[in-house]
Amino acid sequence: MPTDAALHKLLAWTSPSYPVGGFTYSHGLETVVDSGQVKTADALVAYIAAVLARGGGWIDAVLFVHAYRAAGDPDAFDAVAELAAAFRGSSETALESRQQGKSFLMVTRAAWPHPALDAFAHRWNDRPIAHVAAMALASAVHDVPLAAGLHGWLHATAANLVSAGVRLVPLGQTDGQRATAALSTLMEDIASCAMTTSLDDVGTAAPLLELASIHHETLYTRLFRS
Repeated sequence: MPTDAALHKLLAWTSPSYPVGGFTYSHGLETVVDSGQVKTADALVAYIAAVLARGGGWIDAVLFVHAYRAAGDPDAFDAVAELAAAFRGSSETALESRQQGKSFLMVTRAAWPHPALDAFAHRWNDRPIAHVAAMALASAVHDVPLAAGLHGWLHATAANLVSAGVRLVPLGQTDGQRATAALSTLMEDIASCAMTTSLDDVGTAAPLLELASIHHETLYTRLFRS
């Protein structure tokens, strides 16, 4: 269990109010709402479940585990961070991860400083920083337990997409919370699998999610950046 101080940090970093700009991204969800493929709460849950279990959310879960465990070894951590920055199937989801990663590292260094965060920022300079790598490093050096940090990451990913769905479909707030509750039942298994998956075995199996993100670039009207 995290200490009170570690729990407070985790809740702050995964809060919608943490200024990383997550509210501006839908991870391709806007495309499938526009096409009519997602127009109910159940369809929203199915889409987000695919992200978490077979898409970018699953990739991030495994990367979180490996980045956290490598936090004490700069060379090993940088190798995971480099993979995390590259492991995206479209330019928009790459932008989503990198912009939030840059913002997360900048804000966390200012509000929750630690020498390891400064050292990573100086080593990395202007290279793309994946959000998951920055948060995994912050969690490790600020003594947030791995399991708690991973669950926080998965919950934040799901909650952000539910919030996007509530606005896009649109759905009521109660349906949004029902969707969040339904998704929470998946996270234990996803986290457990991520803990034991090697980087050599990680991959996605959700081509429709990648196509939704790619097609988002050509939407006539867009509310979100991905």
